[in-house]
Amino acid sequence: MNQAATRIEQTAADTRLNAQGAQVPAGRAVVSVAHDADEQARNLVGWRQTYDQLAAGRFVGTLTEIPLDTMKIFCETTSQTLRQACEVRGDAYWFGIPAALDGQARIDSQPFGEHAIAVRPGNVEFELLTPAQFSIYGVVVRGDVLRHYAETVERVPLDARLPSAPTVRAGAARLAQLCALLAQRLGDTDADDDMLSDVERDDAQAELLAALFDACTARDDEAGNTDGLADPPSRRRWIVAQARDYVLAHRSRPVGVPELCEQLHVSRRTLQYCFQDVLGMAPATYLRALRLNGARRDLCGRAAGSVQDVAAAWGFWHLSQFATDYRRMFGMRPSEALRAA
Repeated sequence: MNQAATRIEQTAADTRLNAQGAQVPAGRAVVSVAHDADEQARNLVGWRQTYDQLAAGRFVGTLTEIPLDTMKIFCETTSQTLRQACEVRGDAYWFGIPAALDGQARIDSQPFGEHAIAVRPGNVEFELLTPAQFSIYGVVVRGDVLRHYAETVERVPLDARLPSAPTVRAGAARLAQLCALLAQRLGDTDADDDMLSDVERDDAQAELLAALFDACTARDDEAGNTDGLADPPSRRRWIVAQARDYVLAHRSRPVGVPELCEQLHVSRRTLQYCFQDVLGMAPATYLRALRLNGARRDLCGRAAGSVQDVAAAWGFWHLSQFATDYRRMFGMRPSEALRAA
């Protein structure tokens, strides 16, 4: 099944509402500011939580969040020391990553600081003690989506990657990559066109899930993870060839890495290693180039239709992005290639 076809619409309607109860389209960034700890707790919809301010001073809190189809990402900042009694509603998992620390935070009485990710399942109350001037990234993922991704893309049971302890140690480099990705996704909130398309939401969710698993399994990499190294060169070439054939057979839509892993019955790390070994690049980079080259051949052919027709035939559903990618790859606009033909 492809990602777009299997995208499960969010059943918990509160993830599509803002703090005032108004509908928020999936992929639209929402920013709220609070001047009271209780107001801050209410602004993050989809949680049961109570915030107690523990230090004197005027409270200011901000919340930037983007609801997606199967997850929600947010960044929360709070100015004063707080005790937070928190519980995610429903079958879901919360990942908390401190963005800036000016003091030691605690989760369920355990220190929660540098190089750590907090992980808590839904319908389980936990306690956060956060210092003044605290900032944290949050990712809430539906449980069924997380389990399916772990089994079909990472090829591991979810329980093997997420221990029952409230924190997971993570490597500095992988954690920095995850924070940079979240900052990028949450950073562009001023533009009027910050609404993500279906394809962009699929890509964002797959990218975030991969970054989360990388961060949570960074110790395997540091110890020398050999996933994919045992495959002989012939099998690596076969995996790359099968991936290429599958993408070409489904050229009218963008095929992502999770779908390839499910179809080829390999883990994401195996797929990445095979492409790196055979072609010297990441799977997503090559597969996008493959579709761009197909579009170039059609544009340069005598029977080419319009630029929009060719772009759609190769799974590029956003014309402006296609034009940008095409010019970056080939040094000319698609319309110029069509006129030359």
